[in-house]
Amino acid sequence: MSLSRREFTRLLALGGMAGLMPGALRAAVRGDGDGAALYEATPFGNLRLLHITDTHAQLNPVWYREPSVNLGIGPALGQPPHLVGEALLKHFGIAPGGREAHAFTFLDFDAAAQRYGKVGGFAHLATLIKQLRAEAGAGRSLLLDGGDTWQGSGTALWTRGQDMVGACNLLGVDIMTGHWEFTYQDTEVIGNLKAFKGEFVAQNVSVSDEALFDYKFADFPGFDEGSGLAFKPYTVRELNGTRVAVIGQAFPYTPIANPQRFIPDWRFGIQDERMQEMVDRVRAKEKPDLVVMLSHNGMDVDLKMASRVRGIDVIFGGHTHDGMPAPSLVENAGGKTLVTNAGSNGKFLGVMDLEVGDGKLKGYRYRLLPVFANLLPADVEMQAYIDQVRQPYLPRLTEQLAITETSLFRRGNFNGTFDQVILDALRQAGDAEIALSPGFRWGTSLIPGTAITMEDVLTQTAMTYPETYVREMKGSELKTILEDVADNLFNPDPYLQQGGDMVRVGGLDYVCSPNNPAGQRIAEMRLDDGRLVEADKIYKVTGWATVGSQSPGRPVWELVADYLRERKTLDLKKVNATKLVGVEGNPGLA
Repeated sequence: MSLSRREFTRLLALGGMAGLMPGALRAAVRGDGDGAALYEATPFGNLRLLHITDTHAQLNPVWYREPSVNLGIGPALGQPPHLVGEALLKHFGIAPGGREAHAFTFLDFDAAAQRYGKVGGFAHLATLIKQLRAEAGAGRSLLLDGGDTWQGSGTALWTRGQDMVGACNLLGVDIMTGHWEFTYQDTEVIGNLKAFKGEFVAQNVSVSDEALFDYKFADFPGFDEGSGLAFKPYTVRELNGTRVAVIGQAFPYTPIANPQRFIPDWRFGIQDERMQEMVDRVRAKEKPDLVVMLSHNGMDVDLKMASRVRGIDVIFGGHTHDGMPAPSLVENAGGKTLVTNAGSNGKFLGVMDLEVGDGKLKGYRYRLLPVFANLLPADVEMQAYIDQVRQPYLPRLTEQLAITETSLFRRGNFNGTFDQVILDALRQAGDAEIALSPGFRWGTSLIPGTAITMEDVLTQTAMTYPETYVREMKGSELKTILEDVADNLFNPDPYLQQGGDMVRVGGLDYVCSPNNPAGQRIAEMRLDDGRLVEADKIYKVTGWATVGSQSPGRPVWELVADYLRERKTLDLKKVNATKLVGVEGNPGLA
């Protein structure tokens, strides 16, 4: 559960809640947090844990629009993280119209983005982290990174993630886990982890039985031949006389959502039985005062795992890019577990202050701080590093392709306007009736009147399997694809979800009933000219980012760049829409 304003008021009246006040609610009590006061707080407890996740290689400040559609189905209906807009503000007690309302919602995005400026940027993040670590005192804090750090920009792609390893070393990341890190070649992954000054943990990544006979990374310090685990499952840090155990949980579906060919020897999975064994072992062997899970499961999976696995005090989660102002408190057979998720793209920094001792968590305060670049001066050392690592690539990155007259964004369960640009470019280049684009949640936003640069295009597309394709598909095949992705997104069992959004479709509108059973959610597929898609008819379809095998076409960013250069000014005439049925009143729909 998460505390609403009403629940907060009731609990406050009971007294003794100084250590349990969620940060967003405290912000609402003091005002909208406009300005530097946003980063002021009274110290609490004896330990501070800082959390970033899903930064997607965004070294510089960005605009990022939160979703207007994030549907919760079945038990997830009306529960975090499936709240958007005014419903989210009301649930967490955040005053509308201010900085925090802008940070946590899509409301009045274009105007608010101009007013409050960009968010994130590693130099500004570094300033905030240094401030918060100094407040906590020497040896009393840890910086955790939930992964999806090495991918999402042109420079990350061209340096194979090395630019981000260097940035994280400067930032002082202590412990991390991963997901898109595994979309580089396995030799590159291992090389980057050897250069990383912190620790990488993942209890759910094993070496295949076949590879164990002659494992090529046998000298990697995290590999355990006896258990078959590819990486350290956990680490223990002593801070201010307290012992903190951090167990890693990498993205469980990596070889399904991304190409297995890059990492052929590693096997993934949720592995909650192994997680329970790991928690029990850590508590018995290490005698920690606090057990933390650093996760890239996605928040719905974290919530379910928290209900099944005993003995975890806090889960710091990622993958689904959910910026949740307060933790959810989940009950299980052994007690309660706090579950957090800290958004994406460097936009937020999770701050959890804890009172820990005698082998247990006694109290906490949590704040999910928006990182407003205009409120935080750039750290000189980090900015110098960013300028240096980007300098060789600036001529390509800064090429101005077009001016957008439309707000461009990606995040949302269905289509986004930046997705539509990609789809339109694919259709034009492939002379195709229909275009498909993955429902990736990474990619930043642009406001009207701004230039679309090559860097902006790469922020939406930079990955290691960008090749495009054109092929013929039956109408029935198209429906199967949409049904499969819809079941991944809307299956009531979080363990059967993989955390992305719906495949984006260009040249095609359709009806979706998220509450229907699998195979019965998609109907009335209709081309832009009004014709219904027929099951046995053949259609020319284009797309990119195939997982099973490499496609033969040009990288998608080349097609999108060509498309934009031709136009000079971008004004989207049509955004392919999905008509939703049966979700009226869902607070995940604005």
